[in-house]
Amino acid sequence: MTDAAQLPPLDASVLPAGIRARVVDGINGLRVHLLEAGEAGQPLLVLLHGFPEIAYSWRKVMPALAAAGYHVVAPDLRGYGRTTGWSAEYDTDLAPFRPVNMVRDAIGLVRALGHERVAAVVGHDFGASVAAWSALMRPDIFPAVALMSAPFSGPPAIPTGEGPRPAAPDVHAAMLRLPRPRKHYQWYYSTRPANDDMWRCRQGVHAFLRAYYHHKSADWPDNRPFPLAGWTAEELARMPTYYIMDAGETMAETVAHHMPTADQVAANRWLPEAELAVYAGEYERNGFQGGLQMYRVRTTGRFTADLEIFAGRAIAQPSLFIAGSSDWGIHQTPGALERMNGTACTGMRGVHLVDGAGHWVQQEQPERTAALLLDFLREAAPSR
Repeated sequence: MTDAAQLPPLDASVLPAGIRARVVDGINGLRVHLLEAGEAGQPLLVLLHGFPEIAYSWRKVMPALAAAGYHVVAPDLRGYGRTTGWSAEYDTDLAPFRPVNMVRDAIGLVRALGHERVAAVVGHDFGASVAAWSALMRPDIFPAVALMSAPFSGPPAIPTGEGPRPAAPDVHAAMLRLPRPRKHYQWYYSTRPANDDMWRCRQGVHAFLRAYYHHKSADWPDNRPFPLAGWTAEELARMPTYYIMDAGETMAETVAHHMPTADQVAANRWLPEAELAVYAGEYERNGFQGGLQMYRVRTTGRFTADLEIFAGRAIAQPSLFIAGSSDWGIHQTPGALERMNGTACTGMRGVHLVDGAGHWVQQEQPERTAALLLDFLREAAPSR
């Protein structure tokens, strides 16, 4: 087996025409594996993926963006793919995965590519969180931002007054008391067994990912999202089980109930088996813990005080939001979509819900996604 520190870039045989893979060393302690299209010296677009994805998730939109005159770069984030220099141990220090350091990773990449600023930073899922914090913290480097599938609701408020904060109702205990006991997937992802539950699952990583991607896509007919009334057990339990799981099941068991048929797999055009095999190969080698570290940062709240420094600030530069109309991610945190489009992103130029897409919008509907991004870029930076 190849030493992880010496893993070669993804082979050109699995990449669409015009996309190249390489490694850039010395970025905030990382050896960063990235995909790129277009030519150095053109305005830079940085594309940040989510979970359980890798840079490869941008393969379908990169050629169109490059053809429009951009140098398009998509890294494997800290914790993922062929980027190395991070720990996959459950008992590791989580500080390298905190938002401030993930922004430092993004800045380091921009500098290593010879740029002082980007034309825009684009993020999907957890990558949208990194993109949003990058734009909020360093608008001089990230003067435009496009977010996908995960609304940004702004920085947390600084607590005021003396004494401890009032304890919030324990929604997790309340979910366990429901007639059908449930648990939140992010808190499950923060547990020690979660990585092995997926990495060593009975059906294997390839079949697990097939079911996971299917369950959260527009191909699963029961993905018909709607706003939730609040952060309560009863409201959260209205979401599909990939978000609010049955209490006694692992994620691999959860999505196995919705494994597509052989005919459905054969008919899939946005993620055929050969492309899914690229994802599966990366996760079979690495496991999932690198990506799960970011969930643990969020659920523990350990680094929230870092973000309270930015309380009251908004992303004022041009911003865009894109998601699938079948994506429950836009409503999984009640009120987040409204806060993003109201106070968190005051330069919002559009909120687009794309028909025929669930959570994987840039893969399920790449032509529409690329067109929306290019329209935004022409408006956000018309004089580039």
